[in-house]
Parts: sequence; C-alpha cells; structure tokens
Amino acid sequence: MISTRLLLWAALAGAFIPVMAILNGRLGRAIGEGVHAPVVLFGVSAVFSLACALFFTRSLPDLQAFGNIRPIDYLGGVIVGFYVLSATLLAPRIGVANFIVCAVSAQIIVSVVIDNFGLLGAAVRPVSLTKLLGVGLLIVGLVITQVADAKSRG
Repeated sequence: MISTRLLLWAALAGAFIPVMAILNGRLGRAIGEGVHAPVVLFGVSAVFSLACALFFTRSLPDLQAFGNIRPIDYLGGVIVGFYVLSATLLAPRIGVANFIVCAVSAQIIVSVVIDNFGLLGAAVRPVSLTKLLGVGLLIVGLVITQVADAKSRG
C-alpha cells in the first residue's frame, strides 16, 4: 500500500496547480506580457530547486553526469515549460476550472496508455475493465462540465 504521507504530498502538489495558474496569470499582467511570466516563474523555481537540492542532499548536480543524459530526457523541461505557458495564457481566457479539468483529464488518459504499454520505460501496468470504466466516467465528467459551463455563460 502507498504511504498516506506520499499521497497527501501528491494531492498538495496537485492542489497548487490551479493556484499557480492564477498567480502566473497575475504575474504576466503585472509585468505586461503573459509569455514572460514563465521566465520569471522558472527563475524562481530554479532558485527553489537548488535550495532544495542543497538542503536534502547537501550537494548540487554533478556537471560531468550531464554527458550521460540522452537528449530526449531534456524534453521534460520543454513539457513543463509548455504546461506553465499554457496555464498562464489559457486559464484567464477559459477559466481555471476548465483548464484544469481538460489538463487533468488528458493527464489521466495518457497515463493509462503509458502504464498499459510501458511507454518511455515505465513499468507495464495493464489496463483493467474497471480502470477503463473510470476513464470513461472521467470523459463523461469532462463533457458535463463543459456543457454546464456553456449553459452558465448563456
């Protein structure tokens, strides 16, 4: 069984995502350009990450180890940048809830595909009929939220 402490940590990280979208949108407006907000965010994030690395490991990444990194493994940084830029620009336009519902739904669907096929080196975790039912309900929920949103806007 997975530790409750780890599950709570994961939930907290997820809870901060819509907060980040709002704050980054505000940051973009404050500096006059939404596309610049992720630049500031990642600068702050780099300082925070370095501080965490020093606190938890008492060291920084070994620069010589960078020679062992495959180019595709850097793509995670591009993906995070794309996500933050998307949240910054889209959440103010489509609403935080709409952005998060769409983003999380896509995350879960892609995660199920990755687990089922063991893509990108992930452990294979075959999809069960119950899990497919859950994903189907998720898609139904996504459609319902969008219909409800459209009706509330007239």
